[in-house]
Amino acid sequence: MDKTTATLADAVAGIHDGATVMIGGFGGSGAPIELIHALIDKGPRGLTVINNNAGNGHVGIAAMIEQGLVAKMICSFPRSPETVAFNEAYMAGRVELELVPQGTLAERIRAAGAGIPAFYTAASYGTELAEGKSTEEFDGKHYVRERWLKADFALIKAHTGDRHGNLTYRMAGRNFNPVMAMAATRTIAQVSRLVAPGGIDPEHVVTPGIFVNAVVEVPDPVQEEILIREGAVYP
Repeated sequence: MDKTTATLADAVAGIHDGATVMIGGFGGSGAPIELIHALIDKGPRGLTVINNNAGNGHVGIAAMIEQGLVAKMICSFPRSPETVAFNEAYMAGRVELELVPQGTLAERIRAAGAGIPAFYTAASYGTELAEGKSTEEFDGKHYVRERWLKADFALIKAHTGDRHGNLTYRMAGRNFNPVMAMAATRTIAQVSRLVAPGGIDPEHVVTPGIFVNAVVEVPDPVQEEILIREGAVYP
């Protein structure tokens, strides 16, 4: 029942070449920067990364791309003022992109966690993103069929966790993290505060420990935006 891991390196040790990895966060909010950097240190190649965006600056997911770990990005917002690494890799043909509307991305992940193999959404109907996908008409409106989105691993960030893997989040840091925890074969969580079982009110648990395989404590996590402002580069 004890799911704690002593080090970040131990937490990501099982992530292999060619794996599909979901990474929580909405921009820097809820992004597990320390786990991402530990994964860069390990160095698996050919990864498919699922995130809301494609990284910023030269840290986190952007650093993964610069270090050649990422073969494909599945995301909603691949470009922003700080998305230098992805832009260069994509234009050079080193990274593939699957663009998914944000609501559809969240629902595809949630569907995987709920065991729903496909669903219909009006988002993207009549656009290039719907090409090659099945469509149906319901009550006079057209919908696109979307498949669930699973992963081999999920790297997520929570505020408080116990040794059994139960998690709570801080404000907007919740974002994609809970649904990603449910949609991956193995979920690895970094937490700012690790408590004993019973240290979290059961009514406050957002992600039950059944969805979490490993927990590692990072008492003072860095914030992506601060690293970018400071001009940080990893490694």
